[in-house]
Amino acid sequence: MQEVKSIQKLEWKVLKFNEFTLDELYDLMQLRSQVFVVEQDCVYLDQDGKDKKALHVLGFKGKKICAYARLFNKGDYFDACSIGRVIVAEDERRYAYGHTLMDESIKAIKEYYGEDIIKISAQKYLKKFYESHGFVQNGDEYLEDEIPHVGMIKEN
Repeated sequence: MQEVKSIQKLEWKVLKFNEFTLDELYDLMQLRSQVFVVEQDCVYLDQDGKDKKALHVLGFKGKKICAYARLFNKGDYFDACSIGRVIVAEDERRYAYGHTLMDESIKAIKEYYGEDIIKISAQKYLKKFYESHGFVQNGDEYLEDEIPHVGMIKEN
């Protein structure tokens, strides 16, 4: 399979919750709702009370948030560091920003938390994507918000 190259590099930021501008926070919540609630037709409460503990990795094209992931230190979500809420805006997916997002997220976990072991709860259809970043399945398939998921882990 031929890898699609990004036509424009994104500007990456890693923010704590209290470092968001109001516009950034609004745009992020809108993107998360668009992807996880509307696009995936999944009714659930995205604002789960965990955002204030997390680090947020954002990829910007100008002022537009094109890619996003939420990071947790070990013990805040799982017994290891974790990456979740991985999103690339639908109209930006053709540029392979998801791969750069994962690279930036893994790098941020090492930089901010000093950890090499990362756990994720991956939507099953994205298993090969996460495997391409060194994650391996850890456990059986399960349903989360009525979507098939698998636990995965990366150890360096």
